[in-house]
Amino acid sequence: MGRKIHPLGFRLGSLGISQMKQDLRNLLGLESQNLRVTLTGVIQPYGEPKILAEHVASQLKNRVPFRRTMKKTIEMAGRTNGGGIKIQIAGRLNGSEMARVEWAREGRVPLQTVEANISYCYHPAQTIYGVLGIKTWVFRDT
Repeated sequence: MGRKIHPLGFRLGSLGISQMKQDLRNLLGLESQNLRVTLTGVIQPYGEPKILAEHVASQLKNRVPFRRTMKKTIEMAGRTNGGGIKIQIAGRLNGSEMARVEWAREGRVPLQTVEANISYCYHPAQTIYGVLGIKTWVFRDT
């Protein structure tokens, strides 16, 4: 079984945090300075737009219908903190000739409000028909 490689080039797995810190020091040119790495867990993983977008991408790569995927993902995320969630998929949906945009929303997602606590993520999904763009917005009403 091969080692996992982080997108920035870090080796993950049995090498541990100290090796990652050393790789970061070399990458950033901070050999003589101290570097502190703090790991934090995600309390609500399905409240994070990056995790939701990756989930939608993996479902679309497995050729699950996009409307079902959006509905199940919104259901999985639930309405956290009285906020809302919006998912948008753009591209050649179901392999059609014409690209289009479909979206689904539950709850409030006030994109025009500057002070709104909205987390956003874009994630591309490579399918057999081409690339689909997946955007997720999660609004946390505090």
